[in-house]
Amino acid sequence: MTHPPAQVHVVNHPLVQHKLTLMRRKDASTNTFRTLLNELSMLMAYEVTRDMPTQEIDIETPLERMKSRVIDGKKLVFVSILRAGNGILEGMLSVVPGARVGHVGLYRDPNTLMAVEYYFKMPQDMQERDIVVVDPMLATGNSAIAAVARLKALKPKSIKFVCLLTCPEGVAAMQAAHPDVAIYTAAIDRQLNEHGYILPGLGDAGDRIFGTK
Repeated sequence: MTHPPAQVHVVNHPLVQHKLTLMRRKDASTNTFRTLLNELSMLMAYEVTRDMPTQEIDIETPLERMKSRVIDGKKLVFVSILRAGNGILEGMLSVVPGARVGHVGLYRDPNTLMAVEYYFKMPQDMQERDIVVVDPMLATGNSAIAAVARLKALKPKSIKFVCLLTCPEGVAAMQAAHPDVAIYTAAIDRQLNEHGYILPGLGDAGDRIFGTK
């Protein structure tokens, strides 16, 4: 996909691309993969929060009083799609430590590849908040679509979706279901295989984060 749709933002900063390349390598250890993911997530957090609203407050520097701008991190909610989304969450919270956190538990049925929900826990007053959904992979799109649909029922102010990797099939599915949700990703890979994995990809992100098979 040479020219991604307008609502898809490919974060092509050299540091992001460098760390993603190191993560793709099959010989990267669990610790290396996890460390790189944390660093890459912090970098992507800067991009996804670029348009966050700010407000002026009064502060005192060592020399004088002044007005200066701050964000209201408490209005932001990072929603992790379990379990792999937690790998991105830590880096995001390092940048916006005041953000609230929600969790959506979904697993992919191995036969239908459809998402099955088993957990859903969100902060209160979601109507006043901006949501950033995090999951390392946007592959078939089924989990992301299901998670966003559940979140839309809470009527938040806005929803964005952040992933490390996606593919044309995942982008198309997500945009067909939720054309109003912007996608932030480090790369759009070639395609899905018959098992619903992204090619060339980086394998199963959850297994690589947690050292499981």
